[in-house]
Amino acid sequence: MALVDVIKSCRDSINQISDHIEGATLYLDGGCTESFKFLGAFPLLLQLGVQAVCSLEKVSPLDTVVDWKPNFDPVRKIVIITSRLLSDAHRYILRCLSAHQDVHHCTIFTSVSEIAHSVYPDSPLGPDAFHEYESLLVLDYEELVKKSETKSKQSGDSSLLENLTLEDEGWSQLGPIEGSISQIEDRSSARDLYEDNPVGHMEDVGQKLVVSVHHFPMILCPFSPRVFVLPSEGAVAEAYLSAEHEDSLSPGLPPLSSGSPPDGDDIPPGATLTAHFLYHLASKMDLKMEIFSFGNLSKTVGKILTDMSSLYDVGRRKRSAGLLLVDRTLDLHTPCCHGDSLVDRIFSSLPRRERTTSSTNIKGSQTQPKHGYGNLHRRPLDVQIPFGKILGEEDSAKDNFRLLESIEAFLCGWNSVTSDAQIVDLINLSAKLHSEKSPQPETELLNGSFVAMENFHGTPYLETMLDRRMKDGTILVKKWLQETLRREKMAVSVKTRPGFATKSDLQPMIKALTKSQSSFLRNKGIIQLAAATLFTLDELHSSRWEAFTSAEKILSVSAGDTSQSLAAQIGDLINKSVLVGSHGQKSGKMETSEGLLSFQDALLLTITGYILAGENFPTFGSGGPFSWQEEHSLKEAIVDAVLENPAMAKLKFLDGLTEELEANINKIKPEEAKEESLDQLKLDEIDDDQWGNWGDEDVDDNNNNNNKEHVYGDMQLKLELRDRVDNLFKVLHKLSSLKRKNIPLREGAFALDNDFSGDPSTSKGLLYKLLTRVLGKYEVPDLDYHSSTVGRLFKSGFGRFGLGQAKPSLADQNVIMVFVVGGINGLEVREAQEALSESGRPDIELIIGGTTLLTPDDMLDLLLGNSSYI
Repeated sequence: MALVDVIKSCRDSINQISDHIEGATLYLDGGCTESFKFLGAFPLLLQLGVQAVCSLEKVSPLDTVVDWKPNFDPVRKIVIITSRLLSDAHRYILRCLSAHQDVHHCTIFTSVSEIAHSVYPDSPLGPDAFHEYESLLVLDYEELVKKSETKSKQSGDSSLLENLTLEDEGWSQLGPIEGSISQIEDRSSARDLYEDNPVGHMEDVGQKLVVSVHHFPMILCPFSPRVFVLPSEGAVAEAYLSAEHEDSLSPGLPPLSSGSPPDGDDIPPGATLTAHFLYHLASKMDLKMEIFSFGNLSKTVGKILTDMSSLYDVGRRKRSAGLLLVDRTLDLHTPCCHGDSLVDRIFSSLPRRERTTSSTNIKGSQTQPKHGYGNLHRRPLDVQIPFGKILGEEDSAKDNFRLLESIEAFLCGWNSVTSDAQIVDLINLSAKLHSEKSPQPETELLNGSFVAMENFHGTPYLETMLDRRMKDGTILVKKWLQETLRREKMAVSVKTRPGFATKSDLQPMIKALTKSQSSFLRNKGIIQLAAATLFTLDELHSSRWEAFTSAEKILSVSAGDTSQSLAAQIGDLINKSVLVGSHGQKSGKMETSEGLLSFQDALLLTITGYILAGENFPTFGSGGPFSWQEEHSLKEAIVDAVLENPAMAKLKFLDGLTEELEANINKIKPEEAKEESLDQLKLDEIDDDQWGNWGDEDVDDNNNNNNKEHVYGDMQLKLELRDRVDNLFKVLHKLSSLKRKNIPLREGAFALDNDFSGDPSTSKGLLYKLLTRVLGKYEVPDLDYHSSTVGRLFKSGFGRFGLGQAKPSLADQNVIMVFVVGGINGLEVREAQEALSESGRPDIELIIGGTTLLTPDDMLDLLLGNSSYI
């Protein structure tokens, strides 16, 4: 039987729509672009006959003449693939159609199913969502063409896109769409195509347009054939997983499992979209799921999945598999910590691509909700590997000069009938790119990103790295580089020590492989991975990670001692961060010093400390794990840290107060300097004239009044700041109550952690412990099994005849998919693989998925940042 392979299933799905995309200009939104990068799908798209691949959010008239084939033919067919709801993508689809005035057919693929569109909260589309949208899109486009025709007659401008205004982009049937989309420049080339008969052309556009909408579910980001997450800019990842209430921490995390699972109108949209995604993923992979859930929101997702399976899977023969759904909020400690994982360190260190849409651009059904749900903005998964910095300034400048000349040559040869004025524009563009003052540095042109398909003699790079610790992973990267150099017959004189891999070992080998373009292209996979590893080994990033690791070990040891000891360690970390911020202010730089932690880092460690305290100490009357005195000292430390350096404390709980804090610190500094100079002056003059201030009582009174006003202003600011800090500690109290409020952790199998005493698994995450118990066939009381309608019939109706159906075991399945609602990290993937190998079940195929890939910085944003409910 064929092995389960997520990447193969995704690429097969692309092949299945080959008839639609052949000869078409293909538009991908941000989520699809991210997914297709990991899949390595762009060469496949061109093989299937796609004329060009363009960005949906950044539509340009130049897209109409971009064609990788030598024989140019005006675009007659466009295909749009979106990972969003149709109502959210509508404004971009309209702009896309406006750029292609000769288009006859528009095919739209969305990763959100028709049923999910209709059941989504506040959805403007009904049960027949796709057909409704087809009609409404044509109506809106025809209306847009008519408005543009009227404006063109008045202004004499024939371009439909030129005449498109923000008011025209609204979708009246689905509610107004506000916001701004960046203005499109350089439209003259596209306009030349339609100068012959502009008005007649626009009159005919709406009648010729045929729209069809289809479902394309396989939009995901695979790190390996068996590990995947969802695109950061897709509808599923951006949908809320909880509404704001006392058991919620963040819209991007499930609520605490303290009561009954959400049902009916209380079901968050993220749960509905996740269930529909998993159902169609299993369907595409020909898997029939036996569904188990751990956590309240996972139970809700499992129930929706079971209801769908009962309706649509009757009579189908599929391979049996187990699906284990787990709530992220059952274990927040693991993703907050800096574990020994090369993948986690790479994704935490490398810069990310900017989002294709901002909060002002995403407007539609989710942004003006009746049920309190909106869009969550997650960081893109697409890392940017800075080759220019890694290869060295001299090498990168030389290579970039050649690259820029190639870009210039391409631009000049792209349109052979370009006018002289346009050639001048291209020359100016080249000069701008060569200029040292260019807003986009030349090194930014040399950025790489990961592709899950890249492999070394059949071994996928990313899949192998997921199973490696930091040291083992870097040694393996060095070994691959050495073998690649031998294969390329290149000699590099580097003194290396066996069993170690350092920055000085890797950099010369990377440079040698990038000297020629042919070698670069042949070995781009290992070069990108090695460059990412090299960036992670940089002193700034490695020392910060090690400082975190050391601090987390100290907190863990203190948590096993007393609450006083743990509170003292947390306070010490906060106070040290004040020194780091003060040093940064004096040097004029806001970057943290090597090996030292900033105020935000100290807050992340405070989160870790409170989670550990809640697991080890009983709750005091204040609702927190520490005494009033201990917590008061922590609050005062945070207040002092914010007052001392407000620029380093840009978090959500300080919204609206940051400017006042910065003004206060700017006012205090000159006054302190003035007071010091006056004191020194008085000391110098006291012996010469002891009566010098006689008769200056009025001046002293004025100074006292000013000081009183200043003190009153400071007092108001401190009182407001203390209120904000009190709100911060309410969130910390929730985090300390995770074990007490989450019923599966309080009463279930994981209240029995003492069963693993003395075992290394005590330091492992929840996913490892859960899989160890499940694969060992231990009883997990709070692990719910969702039986189908047929199963419930056998259990209830036929049980009296001895035909009852026994509850299946997850360990009996040969294929197990674990999906963490809220996200996973690289450490958990490695620990899950360890649990599988220790179980002695090599026959099991384990697939691991999650809403997103979480780094510690992402957790800080979810719990205390802009994505939190603080």
